[in-house]
Amino acid sequence: MARGRGTLGRPGPGPAGRADRALISGGLLGIAGLGVLIAGDSGIGKSESALELISRGHHFISDDVVEVSRTSAGRVVGRSPSLTRHYMEIRGLGIINIKEIFGSRAVKLQSPIDLVITLHKWQGSGGTDRLGLKFPEDYVLLGVRVPHLNIPVAPGRNIATLIEVACKVNRLRKRGYQASEEIVSKLERALLRRSRKGVLSSEKR
Repeated sequence: MARGRGTLGRPGPGPAGRADRALISGGLLGIAGLGVLIAGDSGIGKSESALELISRGHHFISDDVVEVSRTSAGRVVGRSPSLTRHYMEIRGLGIINIKEIFGSRAVKLQSPIDLVITLHKWQGSGGTDRLGLKFPEDYVLLGVRVPHLNIPVAPGRNIATLIEVACKVNRLRKRGYQASEEIVSKLERALLRRSRKGVLSSEKR
């Protein structure tokens, strides 16, 4: 799946020739009140992470392929194709029915897409923004910009927990809070105080 500014999926016709629906690769979950599209290469662990999140009480909407449409209000809504609704493929287990295993409360028919999370292979610390000072470009779905976060995948990392935390980080960002900016501000104030103390010490001499 492409990242960045490009429109995703196979578009369908819309008003004035503009696409208003598409099929895109990825899984869709309802997490803490947000519709979260989980994207990434095949075999990266999208379905396994989704299964863990469902077991924690979050809601399953679609696995592998998501039907998306743009509403008149300018939001993007995702749902499962009717043929695969409630089904998920897990390597080693095959096809499972989420509704039958976890009950009807574990599934939702559709959800607005509020956040896109891309899982990608860990490339080493050199390719990762450790402080979170730089955020990736928003995803563009059918001409609508959606907040986007990247999560590197490596052995030992609990991806389901990181996705949950990413949703909370996104909520805090919308409220104007960013932990990385806060700690940088604290460091700058500490350095300024240290610099002033050094100047005063020199003057006393």
